[in-house]
Parts: sequence; structure tokens; C-alpha cells
Amino acid sequence: MKVVAILIFLIHFSYLQNNQEQPITSTIDDLIEKSKDDAFSLEERKAFALKSVQLAKQKNVDSIILKANRNLSLMYYYTEDFDNYIAVNQFNNKLAFKLKDTSALAVANHNLGSYYKFDRQNDSAYYYFSKALGYYSNLNNLDQKAYILMSIADLQYNEKDYTSSEKSAIDALKILEQLPRTENNLDDYWILNNRIADISSELNQYQKSIEYHKKALDIAKEMEDGFIDEIYSINNMAFVYREMEDYDKALELYKSLLPLREKYDEEDPTFYALVINNIAYTEFLSGSTDYEQLKKSFYEAYDISDQYEDEVTKMAVTTDLSKFYLQQEQLDSAYKYANETYKISKQLSANDYVLESLIVLSKVSEGDKGKAYLMEHIALSDSLLNIERNTRNKKARIEFETDKIEEENRRISEQRMWLMIISAGLLLTLFLLYIIITQRAKNKELKFEKEQQKANEEIYNLMLSQQDKVDEARANEKKRISEELHDGVLGRLFGTRLSLDSLNFSEGKDAITNRASYIQELKTIENDIRKISHDLNTDFVSGSGFMDIVSELIDKQTQAYQLKSSFEYTDDINWEMVPNKTKINIYRIIQESLQNIYKHANANQVKISIQLKNNVICLLIIDNGDGFDVNKSKKGIGIKNINSRVNEVEGTAEFISSIQQGTEVKITIPYKN
Repeated sequence: MKVVAILIFLIHFSYLQNNQEQPITSTIDDLIEKSKDDAFSLEERKAFALKSVQLAKQKNVDSIILKANRNLSLMYYYTEDFDNYIAVNQFNNKLAFKLKDTSALAVANHNLGSYYKFDRQNDSAYYYFSKALGYYSNLNNLDQKAYILMSIADLQYNEKDYTSSEKSAIDALKILEQLPRTENNLDDYWILNNRIADISSELNQYQKSIEYHKKALDIAKEMEDGFIDEIYSINNMAFVYREMEDYDKALELYKSLLPLREKYDEEDPTFYALVINNIAYTEFLSGSTDYEQLKKSFYEAYDISDQYEDEVTKMAVTTDLSKFYLQQEQLDSAYKYANETYKISKQLSANDYVLESLIVLSKVSEGDKGKAYLMEHIALSDSLLNIERNTRNKKARIEFETDKIEEENRRISEQRMWLMIISAGLLLTLFLLYIIITQRAKNKELKFEKEQQKANEEIYNLMLSQQDKVDEARANEKKRISEELHDGVLGRLFGTRLSLDSLNFSEGKDAITNRASYIQELKTIENDIRKISHDLNTDFVSGSGFMDIVSELIDKQTQAYQLKSSFEYTDDINWEMVPNKTKINIYRIIQESLQNIYKHANANQVKISIQLKNNVICLLIIDNGDGFDVNKSKKGIGIKNINSRVNEVEGTAEFISSIQQGTEVKITIPYKN
């Protein structure tokens, strides 16, 4: 009661304090809302955000300062004030860490990582993205976690760490599979499949690259607005086929993009330039000698990229032109376009193109100048290799630090969880526990009933199958007896009758002797008929149908369990009159016992007998296994199942066992004939 009173006092005190501070807080919230209102200009909205931060600092409550600063960060981003954007996010990162606000930490590190990725500071970007990934994992924010992994995969790809990039991309795909297939998520799907395809191409795994480009193409077709992604996938697949030197397939794909020009010119007018350049260069590689047409296509692509000031496309065109002229031994033209590639790629920090241009320049330049280009190529290659190695080492350190952050976050989460559990109270916990236990009991009961029903159906079907065999055997036996009567008894009767008829005209001692022998033959035939009649009157399968089923069960299971077995039973039980329910439970008890012997007893021999004593069916199962302490094992599932079945047929069960002395199971069931 004292604890409850203290809690009520604290809540009441907090309420009074909040009421006293309400005016300033409301003003801060109002300013934040105004900064989000599109009716104002961006500068006005930024001014509202700055004012909210000033008021928050006057209030001097860290959580409110953090809230206002997070909103201000967004306004700095919209107004492209990136210096202040970086500063406010770094401040937010420190304040959020102090408050142990995982959500704010995730956002601040996410923002910093995105900026440094845009600014091509890959080390810093990777550092902040890795920290954000840990925070999003603790928050179980799958959307943002997938996005961060996708960004990390891009960074790793740019650093040529293809193995790590592929792993990050696959991890992101696994997360996306758990999310709804919205347009945004499908777009991320496309990006990740395209990234894995590019990695595979870089590793010369061309078939795998084609496979993932096809997946990306299917995803683009599934999207409502995926046309641009679709044509990019086709272009990318054509590039891989060209790398495989399957020029016909590459040209088929490239040329399929030409009729679509009107559709993609609005969104990406320089894509057409890239397509016709790729077609020209692929035809050149395939051995085309129509050089005038090839030059016409190259220059058309160059003019379009120059018109739209698309330096990336122009860089691709000039690279292909330099190689084209190099092959034609037109060294001046090769030098001109290789040099242009070199300048653009240097400006864009596109090192792959820098290396390609240096190779061409070294081949077309004579003497020391050519050697200088070659030495620059070697120096750049070595530099990039060292950068890759250093980057991987830095990433290893960052991952270690991230693991420490995740461990700290897990510790904080555990503390919060215990606080919530205590706050919720013991009554709620007990109530939930009661519901869980009750539900589990119901589920267990339903599962048992379902298994019981299935088992009964299996046994019933087995009995029907056995009955079919019995009917077939009965029919065959009747046919045999019919043939025996016709071919044996009737034939002998007919012969005896003819012999007796022939004696009607004979007298004397020989005739009397012959008649006596024929009369003896008639007696023999009479005995044969009596025997056949007795066989017909006695059902040869009477009482054996169910025992055959049980015998088959014992033979199969003991053979499977590698047990020596003996099975004895009496013929004085009319199983046809025994209820199916009783027979089914006897069958299941034997089956359960054999399974228990196999699983637990380590026995090599089992004896089973079924007898009828004093109008009671007595089932006895004996094994020579390890035995068990009956008092300690009464709650075992095997014993429970057997007792349950015995109770269903109003019988009794007795278990006699001790350690290393084997086990006897005695079952008695009333014989209701």
C-alpha cells in the first residue's frame, strides 16, 4: 500500500509540474508544427525551427531540446545548409547518447552517414551507417535496417569489397522479404538484385549476374512505375552478355530499347545516347567493318551527352571511341578521346575510367610520355589497392565498435524491460501466465484428440484391408472345396455306382467280396464328405482376422527395431464380437509399448501374449530391457497414453519393473461378447 501511495504522489506531482510548464512547451510544439507547414516559405519554416530550438534551450530540458533540434536538422537539409546540418546532427548524436534515446541515435547516425556518402567520404559514411544499423536492429525497425544495409552494400561495392557488399545486399533482401511489397520496397528490391548482379559480373560470375538481372527485371515489371528500372535492367543484361562475348544476344537486347525512346526520353534523355553507343561498340567488338556507320553512332551519342551536359554518359562514349580509334590505328583520334575520358574521370573521381584512359594514352603516346602514362596507371592501381586494404581494416575496427554499441544498447533495453515488467505488476503477469497455460493445455488436448482420430482411422482402414484379404481367402477356399467335391468325391461315387451296377448280374463268393470292398469305399467317401462338411461349417478364418493384424504389426515393428519376439494367443476369443473401440485400443497399446521398448529399454527380446481368463482379455507384454523405477516414471507420456487407452475400455493396467530387471505390462479388459 505504501508503494501505491508513493506512485500516486509522484504522478500527481508530475501532473502539477507539467501544468505549470505547459505554455512554453505548447509554444515550442506550435513552432515545430509551423516549420512543417508548406504554406510558408522554406526560409520562414527554418526561422520557426530556429525559434523553437531557442525556446527549448531556455526551458533547459534535454529531451525537448533534442526534439526541436531533430526538426531543425530537417529544415537545414531542405534548405541545403549542409554545414549546419552536419553540426546539428553531431550535437543530436551526443545528446541522444546522453539520454539513451535509441530512436534519436539511429536517426542522427543515419543522417550523418547519408551526408558523408553523398560527399564521398566513404570511411565516415560507413562508420555512421554501421552505428545506425545497430540502433535500428535494437528498435526492430526493419524498413530502415534494410535501407542502411543497402547503403553499406553500395559503399562496399565502391571500395571493391565485393564479398562484403554481396553479404550486405543479401541481408537487406532477407529483411525486405518480411515486408509488404509496396512500391518503395519493390524499388529497393530492384536496386539490391541489380547490385548483386553487378558484383557477380565484376567477379566474372556471368550466369549468376544474368540470373539476378532477370530477377530485377521481373520486379521492375511488377512495379506500377517501374519502366525506367525495366529498361536499365535490359541494358545491364546486354552489358553482361557482351562481357561473355555473346554479341548476338547483347545486340538483341540493346536494339529492343530503341523503339522505346519516346517513353524514356522524358525522364532520361541521355539514355538513348548510351544505348546507341553500346550498340555501336558491341557491333565493333563482334567484328563489324562498317566503320562509317559505327562512327556516326558514336558521334551521335557524343553530341547528345554533350547537349545535356551528361558527363557520365560522355565519359562512357569517349572511352569506347578511344578504343575504336586505337584498333583502327588512328592514334591522334584515340589520344583525343582517351585524354577527354581522363579529364572527365579525374573530375568525377571515376578511377576505373581513369585507369582505362591511361592504358590507351600509354599505347598511343611515344617515348617518355607513354612511359609516364603507364607509370601513372601503375601508381594509381597500387594506391587504390592500398586504399581498399586500409578501408577493410577500418571497417573491421568500425564493426568492432558497433558490436560494443549494440551490446550497450542491449543492456539498456534489458534494464528498460525489467522496469516495465515491475511497473506492469504481478497481477498482470499471473493473468497472462494463466492464459498461456490454459491455452497450451487446450492445444495439447486438441492435438491429442486429432492424433487419436488419425490413428483410429488408420487402424480402421487396416482392418478393412485385412477383411478384404479374409474374404478373398474364403472365396478361394470355397472354390477349392467345390473342385474337390466335383473332381474327387463325385468321380469316386460315379465309379463305385457303376461297379455296383455291374455286380447286379453276378452271384457267388467273389461278388459278395467285391460288394464288401465297394461298400467300404462308400464309407471312405462318406468320411471325406463329412470332413469337407465340417470344414465348410467351421469358418477357417474365424477369430484370426484381428490376430493377423496384430501379428503383422508385431512382426514389422520388431523387425524394424531389431527385436526378437514371440506372440501367443488363444482361439477362444471371438474377435468379431469384440467392439472395434476395444480392438483399436489393444492394437495401439501394443504399438505404443513396442515404441517405448525401442526408445528407452535397450532390450533385444519381447514376449507378447493375449489370453482369455474368467471372461477377461489378458494382454501381457514382457521385455528384457533396462527397466525403470515405476514410482518415478508414472508421469511419463508413454505410461499416460497406455493408461488413457485402458481407461477408455474400462480395463486395468499394471506396470511391473525395476532397474536392470526388464519390464512387464499387464493389461486386463472385460470380454463383452
